[in-house]
Amino acid sequence: MATRVLAVGAHPDDIEIGCGGTLSLHSASGAEVTMLILTNGSAGPGEVAVRIEEAKTAASKLGAQLIMAGLMDCELDSSFRTINVIEKVIAQSNPSLIYTHAESDSHQDHRATAAATIAAARQSPTILHFQSPSSRVFDPRLFVDIEEHLATKIAALSCHTSQVHNSRMVDLDAQEVNAAYWGRQGRTRYAEAFEITRVLLGSGDRLRHGWEA
Repeated sequence: MATRVLAVGAHPDDIEIGCGGTLSLHSASGAEVTMLILTNGSAGPGEVAVRIEEAKTAASKLGAQLIMAGLMDCELDSSFRTINVIEKVIAQSNPSLIYTHAESDSHQDHRATAAATIAAARQSPTILHFQSPSSRVFDPRLFVDIEEHLATKIAALSCHTSQVHNSRMVDLDAQEVNAAYWGRQGRTRYAEAFEITRVLLGSGDRLRHGWEA
């Protein structure tokens, strides 16, 4: 059975920025990848219908199934309502590995998403947190080599045309620079970096989502 992976983001494009290369790696390795976007990005630039189509195209680039919850942009909280949305997707997709925002972030939706995901995934074996442009203190301990998947990450992020042209947060040129920086920390060329809430190692010191430990 293929590994199942879930990435939870607050807005369209958040997941691609934070872990697009890693999701591409999972897909290429045969994993079943699900992207859950809690809002439709209505508070940002671009029409909602356009943002939804951009998100669908980007997810297809990463080989992921897309679920958009349609919660209110800029009004997310970590209440039962948000937790329940994530719990239902966890029950449906049964992931062994979950990615979401880092807890320390200047955007309230990102903080709420991280808190709600940790609560919803309290029985999940592995929870990792990605960096956003609005992250504050980010202190990663796990690095994923994305050298062969950086181009796919950038291609997926490029699908969010409304944000590439109208948002300072979506900077295509910064993706290689950021990946090179984390690659240096991870002792490889290009990497994505993650903070850890919990990681479960399987037999033979292999992470259960299939990477060598």
